[in-house]
Amino acid sequence: MIYFADLHVHSRYSRATSKDCDLNGLSQWAALKGINVVATGDFTHPEWRKELHDNLEPREDGLFGLKPESTPSPLIDSSGFAPSDMRFILNVEISSIYKKNGKVRKAHNLIFMPDMETMDDFCTRLGKRGNLNSDGRPILGLDCRDLLEIALETSERSFAVPAHIWTPWFSALGSKSGFDSMEECFEDLTEHVLALETGLSSDPEMNFRVSELDRFTLVSNSDSHSPSRLGREVNIFSGQPSYPSIREALRIGGAGSRNTENFLGPRQSIMEDRRVKSGASGFVGTIEFFPEEGKYHMDGHRKCGICLDPEKTEALGGKCPVCGHAITVGVMNRVNQLADRPYGHTPPKAGYYWRMLPLIEIVADCLGCGVQAKKAKDLHCRLIRDLGPELDILWSLPLEVVETCAPPIFVEALRRVRAEQVRIDAGYDGEYGKVSIFEDSERKAFG
Repeated sequence: MIYFADLHVHSRYSRATSKDCDLNGLSQWAALKGINVVATGDFTHPEWRKELHDNLEPREDGLFGLKPESTPSPLIDSSGFAPSDMRFILNVEISSIYKKNGKVRKAHNLIFMPDMETMDDFCTRLGKRGNLNSDGRPILGLDCRDLLEIALETSERSFAVPAHIWTPWFSALGSKSGFDSMEECFEDLTEHVLALETGLSSDPEMNFRVSELDRFTLVSNSDSHSPSRLGREVNIFSGQPSYPSIREALRIGGAGSRNTENFLGPRQSIMEDRRVKSGASGFVGTIEFFPEEGKYHMDGHRKCGICLDPEKTEALGGKCPVCGHAITVGVMNRVNQLADRPYGHTPPKAGYYWRMLPLIEIVADCLGCGVQAKKAKDLHCRLIRDLGPELDILWSLPLEVVETCAPPIFVEALRRVRAEQVRIDAGYDGEYGKVSIFEDSERKAFG
């Protein structure tokens, strides 16, 4: 089977998160999206960890499902997927702030554990190094290398994924406080890092320019602070979901090939192309934001409304042309700094990838309204009720099937998004980019 996994989310115990980020909300929205495996996030927080113990039970090796008495009803009655079908994988994001090689480092890492006993043991060990009670994503003065060592000492089945590796402020390779290589960050334990999270502001093609990253599988996750944003970036696996199969798939990586036909092709084409047989496990690839939509893609200064490409930043000496404040160097610029080859190379562990927009954003663009508008929400619900989970609609459902239930303008919008025929004003310095599919005149032509 082919399944989706979102391996970076947060609970309501993290700062700036929705109160709906509980097990009910996460499982209901995962079912609506069609995501089979979702990270718990935040398991170091004692109250969230208690909720995990109280409401989850072991299912497939290392994965957990909701107990029957804890399982909510679906948000929308749709064929094929319900909250009872989805699984949780035990995970937390740790914020490390420390000084190394004469510079203050700020990096986020995802840590995964195979069972609740080792999760509890890991929390006990970390509790001796800092406060785990104040935030679901704890801030510790712990070297990334030492954090990974503690995880591996707790369980050799644990694994780590450096989070959103290019984000300027809190990442392993970020322009403000990161390193210039993974070896600088993890030293002798670098070989135990299985995968890297590219983040919303970069995609695999950008990362392929840095040969030092070839050894790592590139994953993409939502980093969701609200259940409705689950799956805005997501991973695609083949086989039967389990903790060891996910871990092994990340270790091995993807097929290392991609062509235009299959890049935009339906799920069945990918299965046939990769010769995915029944029961075979592997990493297929990712569904991505358009990286320009990410809020740190370009350089800029949000306060003055200044967005710059790397060449302009260099010409300005890194200073805002309005106020003279230092420009925030974005992901594109930072990749350019570390890149040692041009676009076009495909590493051996590369998976497939597709750039996509969330379904509600496509619907809102079709209707010429905001994503919170009632008419957008109504059409969004109707499409899922009639056609199935959101990711199936976006990624694999043939357009001839979509057009049996959807307005013609939506069918055309989905065709354009799949073909990457969109317009984007790029994001910068904490401002998300703005994506548009239609001009007003085009919407009028559809009536």
